[in-house]
Amino acid sequence: MKVFREMMSKFSKSFAEQALRRTLFLLPFLLVLPLTSYSQSRQELEKQRLQLQKEIKEINTLLFKSQKKEKTLLSDLSDLVKRIGVRTELINTIDEETRQLTFEIEENEKQVAMLHDRLEVLKKDYANMVVKSYKSKAKNSRLMFVLSSDNFLQAYKRLDYIRQYADYRVRQGEEIKIETVKLNNLNDYLIQTRTAKEMLLVENQKEKDSIAREKASRESMVKAVKNKEKKYIAQIEKKQKAEKEIDRRIEKLIAEAIASSKKSTSVKSSGFALTPEAKELEKDFISNKGKLPSPVERGVIVRRYGKQSHPTLKGITIESNGVFYATEKDANARVIFDGRVLAIQVLPGNKKAVLVQHGNYISVYKNLDNVTVKKGDQVRTKQELGRIHTDKTTGKTILAFVLFKEVHRQNPEEWVYKI
Repeated sequence: MKVFREMMSKFSKSFAEQALRRTLFLLPFLLVLPLTSYSQSRQELEKQRLQLQKEIKEINTLLFKSQKKEKTLLSDLSDLVKRIGVRTELINTIDEETRQLTFEIEENEKQVAMLHDRLEVLKKDYANMVVKSYKSKAKNSRLMFVLSSDNFLQAYKRLDYIRQYADYRVRQGEEIKIETVKLNNLNDYLIQTRTAKEMLLVENQKEKDSIAREKASRESMVKAVKNKEKKYIAQIEKKQKAEKEIDRRIEKLIAEAIASSKKSTSVKSSGFALTPEAKELEKDFISNKGKLPSPVERGVIVRRYGKQSHPTLKGITIESNGVFYATEKDANARVIFDGRVLAIQVLPGNKKAVLVQHGNYISVYKNLDNVTVKKGDQVRTKQELGRIHTDKTTGKTILAFVLFKEVHRQNPEEWVYKI
């Protein structure tokens, strides 16, 4: 009887402390909450890493076509510089991902230790409860505990204590099972995280070894380019001049088309005289800004829009009116949105450019060998326009993509979704 009273007294105290223990138990899991955002950030880094690895693979496949002859030395050096840039970004991404994995491992180790301590306390409490329960398991002890009550209310409370104690013991057993599962799962996840970190460290070292070799190769090529720097600068200036002339002709063609569209209307505007259908098309085009498909199915950007330093020759600035994509041989240019073929222009070397009108916006696809559309054709998003020219010397297949609003050039990268 005395043992049972002591047991019930202990249970009453334990029952009162249960809420406090549960609150303390939740504390480590509240500490885990920042890990959720960390985990999401790591997922973003993993996605970025995979994208950069894909880009390096594309660079290797689409750019390194030439045989490293003198004629292609400058082009080869530009390719190498681009690959080093992407690989450097990849190494930085892996470094950041590794740091976050290290943080996550440290936090998980803390959680494992807390869960282990929590489990030990639960097991110890449960063992003490079982021992005391065994000592007082005789039915007479429980019955006498109830019958020795001073009044009915006290007897009811003692009976209720006995029932609560039985329920509490069952819950303690279940809680031990749940905590054991949590601990095992966290341990498994910790092993996976450590393995992922080890794999990243190996991958990072591999990338660092590659970039060291590439930088050594770059230094050698830079010296070779320096010896003929004046020649290369003259070539660049000549090419830039030719590009500007082509762009002026395209702008003139667009201006003439705008003027022609206004001949039969009295409406004054800076752009085309548009039909209601053309206005709706333009509205749809604008609403898809940043989501328009790439003008090539597979490719790497080798020159961005606007003024920029030459990738290999210091002090030389080049100006790009569009975005240049390197793609695979025999690839076709594809239209970025529904529209109408405004014109087909013949370029030097018998190459061609296709202009497609989307309301007051005109997308231009330059450096095509042949075209599969004609002026006035209605075209649909991603429809092929013609095969892109492959340079026999460099072995590269480059599409020059330009975007206008009326005669004003736009930055295509703000409109087209990244490949």
